[in-house]
Amino acid sequence: MNAQAEPRMDAPPSAQREFPFDREHFRLISERVYEFSGIRLPEAKREMVYARLARRLRTLGIASFDAYIRYLELEPAEWEHCTNALTTNVTSFFREEHHFRTLALHARARAASGETYRVWSAGCSTGEEPYTIAMCLAEVLGEAAFQVYASDLDTQVLATAREGVYGLQSVLKVNEERQKRFFLRGAGRFEGRARVRRELAAHVEFGRLNLMDREWAVDGPFDAIFCRNVMIYFDKPTQARLIERFAGLLKPHALFFAGHAESLLDNGRHFRLKGQTVYELATRIPNPTSPKREGTHDDAR
Repeated sequence: MNAQAEPRMDAPPSAQREFPFDREHFRLISERVYEFSGIRLPEAKREMVYARLARRLRTLGIASFDAYIRYLELEPAEWEHCTNALTTNVTSFFREEHHFRTLALHARARAASGETYRVWSAGCSTGEEPYTIAMCLAEVLGEAAFQVYASDLDTQVLATAREGVYGLQSVLKVNEERQKRFFLRGAGRFEGRARVRRELAAHVEFGRLNLMDREWAVDGPFDAIFCRNVMIYFDKPTQARLIERFAGLLKPHALFFAGHAESLLDNGRHFRLKGQTVYELATRIPNPTSPKREGTHDDAR
């Protein structure tokens, strides 16, 4: 999700609001968003919540927050749209590049095993992170097998990720060699855009996954998990539960990559610090709650 609940614009003062929005509206919405996504919305975010959800009310043609809350109860699928409206997806290719240098060294060291190297990008947003992981592994492993599973709560960003088409201004930040090897530039009506080459995209599988779900439709074990700039928005008990679940899906000595503002405070129970926001699994624990999948991840959410 790479979710960052930050204001996009200032909300108008209460007296100028298009829709009445009081503390009770905020309380009901913030409590349910927490239940649905694990994201905490403190009182300081109340004006941001109004500004973003007011746009949602206009889109739906709903006249008040009282009516919107009733709509949320009648249409549970709307909680996903509500949560999506409250989060900002910030990502780019090779963001925090030191992570990918560490990943490359780890993958190269494991190549001799002959096993498929498997990575999970949890909170993949619009796909730049998992495609970067795939580029890194293609460079290091060559013809050796690797897989990247990429998940997000937001179905809209997943649609963009699956399409694999990006503006040139984003792709041009990748070095020229990688541009030529991994992207196709558009022409005609596709001018100004570039598509991830199918050979690379074939290594990446996308699926919707809510980290708050009791069961995850994802099969371990993985050689590495990326969950960057996601857990910082959860409270400490939720973070602790997620860390334990991630640990249960990793191979011995696998890596966990956190965001630049995050740290795994599990007192060394499962992970030890290996580099800047990079952790190595110290002790693998069983993960009995994750079921085996049936069908593909694309069908799972």
